[in-house]
Amino acid sequence: MDHSYRAAMGGNNGRPGRMRPGFAPAYTPADPDPLPEREDDTSRIFAFVDDLFFQAKIQETARKLNVKVEFCKAEKDLMERIKQSGEEKPSLIIFDMNNANAKPLTLIPKLKSKLKKTSIIGFLSHVQGDLKQKAHEVGCDMVLPRSAFSQNLPQLLRRHGAPEETVG
Repeated sequence: MDHSYRAAMGGNNGRPGRMRPGFAPAYTPADPDPLPEREDDTSRIFAFVDDLFFQAKIQETARKLNVKVEFCKAEKDLMERIKQSGEEKPSLIIFDMNNANAKPLTLIPKLKSKLKKTSIIGFLSHVQGDLKQKAHEVGCDMVLPRSAFSQNLPQLLRRHGAPEETVG
């Protein structure tokens, strides 16, 4: 078989994932500007994530944005940290909906009743449509596929990590 057409396609040998001439590169949004350093050391964002890949991704993104994120294993960890911070309630709680240790489907309704103004965001695999529906039913404000969560993480952390005065 004659494969000379491959040379005209830029020599990528027909393999996906390589850029061909005439095609634009994938759009990657610029990271938002970091927030100013906070005087207090309290965290406004908490995460129930036990996946090491996502923990590292969240920590690195938060570091770049000057946002503090604390990871929790159970409800009592979160409640202790909230008591330590005084009157300030968390602005965001992130759940890995596949974190069996945190039991998100039972914990989210409890947190929603105690922390009415706190946003709760969950992420899961894009093929878990039934779990996504259940997460919305128990009180998740937003449920994202893992890829969309990763892509929007800088904007989410910046919005919820900002002090109250700057939130518009």
